[in-house]
Amino acid sequence: MKQFKFLSRSVDETKIIGFNLGKLLRSGNVVCLYGEMGAGKTTFVKGIAQAMDIPEEDVASASFTIVVEYNIDVPLYHIDLYRIDRDADIDEIGIWDYIYGEGITVIEWAERLNKIPDDFIRVKFDIIDEYTRDITIEGMDEKSWNYM
Repeated sequence: MKQFKFLSRSVDETKIIGFNLGKLLRSGNVVCLYGEMGAGKTTFVKGIAQAMDIPEEDVASASFTIVVEYNIDVPLYHIDLYRIDRDADIDEIGIWDYIYGEGITVIEWAERLNKIPDDFIRVKFDIIDEYTRDITIEGMDEKSWNYM
């Protein structure tokens, strides 16, 4: 799969990149987000949610609840594994039920999953400075991105 690289120079640009990806997502897609604290993962999820007609103000970090479900036509499952111990048994907390469900699943701190199937979309955030982020998206075919 090809890598798609974006340079975001603001919170709004990060949301727009998330929005554009959100418009391409379909039921069964899983998006894994990687990056340091403050890299823009939740901001990106806000963009994905907006593409699904979920108001931005309804989206917050799911780190205290682990999973937030947005029950719309194609459900959005926002999973945040930040508070999950790396040694925890992810299988026991039911994450895979969401991942293999009927909705679209977005996972922050996805590196805490013990196994990541090849068909998952991976989004990596690298902090350049206070406002600038390199965002790399892998796992989407080139044809899909022609619609952006």
